[in-house]
Amino acid sequence: MRPGGVVAQPIGRIPRMPETTFLEAVNSALKEEMHADERVFLIGEDIGAYGGAFKVTAGMLDEFGPERIIDTPIAEAAVIGAAAGAAMCGMRPVAELQFIDFISCGGFDQLVTVAAKSRFRNGVPCPLVVRGPAGGGGRGGPFHSACPEMWFVSTPGIKVVFPATAYDAKGLLKSAIRDPDPVLFLEHKFLYRRIKDEVPNEDYVVPLGQAVERRAGDDMTIITYGAMVHTSLEAAEELAKNGHNVRVIDLRTLVPLDEETIVKAAMETSKVMIVHEDTRRGGLAGEIAAVINENAFDYLDGPIVRVTAPDTPVPYAPTLEDAYLPQVADIVEAASELLQY
Repeated sequence: MRPGGVVAQPIGRIPRMPETTFLEAVNSALKEEMHADERVFLIGEDIGAYGGAFKVTAGMLDEFGPERIIDTPIAEAAVIGAAAGAAMCGMRPVAELQFIDFISCGGFDQLVTVAAKSRFRNGVPCPLVVRGPAGGGGRGGPFHSACPEMWFVSTPGIKVVFPATAYDAKGLLKSAIRDPDPVLFLEHKFLYRRIKDEVPNEDYVVPLGQAVERRAGDDMTIITYGAMVHTSLEAAEELAKNGHNVRVIDLRTLVPLDEETIVKAAMETSKVMIVHEDTRRGGLAGEIAAVINENAFDYLDGPIVRVTAPDTPVPYAPTLEDAYLPQVADIVEAASELLQY
């Protein structure tokens, strides 16, 4: 099932709390942190009067004014460069890109060369958050559908976050804004208005570097993140109809990676599948597989299986994009083969 087909999942819920969309949760986190800390400001393209490409910052210009909600030209290098400079001078900027794909247009150097190395090079913290919509399923084609997380997972000095629920989106973004180092915060655009969760109005944080078990199971484990959490949960329910009890782990944070939870799940279930929307070659699945091989190889009853996108750009054509994205049927088929070991 492509991300467009996901439905609200009753995961991580606390009774009698208001239901909030993923988008509203991001907006709420930004507002609360700006009220709590005058050093926090937003900078990006069309985030002011227009409210952002996906309306995440709608209404914030009137609430906080143009000195803290800063509209910029279409110049990603300037956006991230200015934010990085402000962060090294003691501010806590949150830079928004209209689509995370555009980080390659100019902001890449500022984030990887300047922000990520600031503490290592001169001992100066750079508390910068770069956030933006990622992922396919929206018929955006090859230039508006990327999952570029691995460009930054392999860069020392940057934390990488990819939440799957509204609750986590708010709590993780708050943690990212308060973190003393650069954080890349990826928001799957197909979750913005399709996922609702019960989110507290009061202040809370979700710590970076802690995965969560979304579904219990002891026959095998699916490790995933972002929109694929919901696709994997649906696949697990399909597998349950045939008597298979599948654990689903939501990583939430890719850097730091919660290796303890990964290894524990591999030891306890002996079969592991890794699902992500990023391409297969060089994807996070390879790194996770290496962690398991190094720490839990003797516990495995079968090969570590990957279900990922193919090594191609994201297609425009709806039928091709659906074929490109991992679907419920893909996960069920691969899991059924693994469960035979």
